[in-house]
Amino acid sequence: MANPAYVAVDWGTSSFRLWLMGKDDSILGESRSNEGMTTAAKTGFAEVLASHLAKVNAPENLPVIICGMAGAKQGWVEAGYVDVPASLSSILTGAVSVPGQSRDVRILPGLAQRDQERPDVMRGEETQLLGALGPASTGSQAVCMPGTHSKWVHVKDGRVTGFSSFMTGELFDAISKYTILSHAVAGADQTPADEAAFKTAIRAAYEHPAMATNLFFTARSGQLLHGLTAAGAQAKISGTLIGLEIAGAMADTATDVNITLVAAGRLQGLYEAAFKALSLSFNTIDADTAVRGGLAAAAKAIWPN
Repeated sequence: MANPAYVAVDWGTSSFRLWLMGKDDSILGESRSNEGMTTAAKTGFAEVLASHLAKVNAPENLPVIICGMAGAKQGWVEAGYVDVPASLSSILTGAVSVPGQSRDVRILPGLAQRDQERPDVMRGEETQLLGALGPASTGSQAVCMPGTHSKWVHVKDGRVTGFSSFMTGELFDAISKYTILSHAVAGADQTPADEAAFKTAIRAAYEHPAMATNLFFTARSGQLLHGLTAAGAQAKISGTLIGLEIAGAMADTATDVNITLVAAGRLQGLYEAAFKALSLSFNTIDADTAVRGGLAAAAKAIWPN
């Protein structure tokens, strides 16, 4: 077994993921929980980290590299932002130290777009981006990282030129639970997904984004007038939101650019289906693999030996 070299942590708002990493970047141990920033801010970041380090038997002198919401203003120690346009390698040099720890603990910065018309921020996804593309990537790429707040990032020759956040996941939750459409989707999770309705909704929203609020309502009217199922209504809402996201992201993107999808699980399947429905070229990189790759690049830059 490889000797432990460092500990990698992805600390989200509601999730915590830790990996004990070997010198050859192999995974020697893993620990996950729902102790994200919101929980850790109450129970203590140091205490949460210590409990997970103990679970993987991390040596006492092993350094820790962290990305995500632990570096937010409401987090453990504010890590700040690197302003775009910026090279991917600048993420590696912006890590801040957590004071008062017995081991070396560093938190990576996020990215900020300070444009007056389109201000935007990301924290955590920049590390996925670094792991997915590498600090010396070449050519022009559009990177899609779906989630509660999906990120679309434009990268040219290793430099982040701009990015956009889309509230797709949060809006799906809000629309499905707190509007009249909550009645339309009741029981949808107990039935098979309606892939046909999803793809139809994707194309409709992508081609006619100005009709968005009308397209949402058809999840209700389609049920009243045409027997649309709960699964179909859920697929319409999901497809409409993802179609709108892609339409917005592609509005200032060349149609022939290759899309790199950084995702896993259910979201990976949804976005792959959406890109195929719209005949968009893409390749997929596993989200966990990407974030570990970014954390590994940072660890090697900070602790080269």
